Amino acid sequence: MRRVLGILSVLFLSLVGVASAQAGVQVRVDIAAQRMQVTTDDGEIYNWAISSGRKGFRSPNGVYRPTRLERSWYSRKYGGAMPYAVFFRGGYAIHGTTAVGALGRPASHGCIRLHPANAAKLFALVKKHGASQTRIALNGAASDGLSQFAKASGGSKTKLAKAKYRSKAVIAQAKAKQKAAAIAQQRRAPNWDAARDQLFMRPSLPPDALGYQPHQPVRYGPTGWR
Repeated sequence: MRRVLGILSVLFLSLVGVASAQAGVQVRVDIAAQRMQVTTDDGEIYNWAISSGRKGFRSPNGVYRPTRLERSWYSRKYGGAMPYAVFFRGGYAIHGTTAVGALGRPASHGCIRLHPANAAKLFALVKKHGASQTRIALNGAASDGLSQFAKASGGSKTKLAKAKYRSKAVIAQAKAKQKAAAIAQQRRAPNWDAARDQLFMRPSLPPDALGYQPHQPVRYGPTGWR
């Protein structure tokens, strides 16, 4: 009986070992489609939009395993936050991004960007199953049209900002000209106060002037009014 129990125990431990060895995370990145599929051996399946490297910053194809996990990371090279970063080759990582509007087309410097919620989920899966049981495969290439679109999109924003700046400068210049014209017109306008003083001013006349009649006060005397 003890021998049978011992055999059963060995079989049970072997099955547990096989199950644990099979447990893992499969990450497949389709750069051409700008999608990522994540599956686990315990039945979880996810399909997310990504942003891979834009033109000039291609994401590296190949099969990798996570090298390190950083829940909060900041790129000093490119000046951007990389939350829930799963590094797989040097400085390349799968991480969350705030530029969620760009997901579905190339927009990164080579990393694989995800929505922050999806990046947090992948981060948790890798921590749960372990880096040694996680396989990351990148395949394909983005079309130049997508890469150029992503690059042109940023350029359009820059051009729009410059156009707004120029518009503000033109408006300010027009207001300054209008103010200067108003001041000049005010200076050219007649001084009505001075004109009124000149109109009602009575010039003084010398005593020998023709028609000069000095003012005599009216007095009342013995002979009556005079």
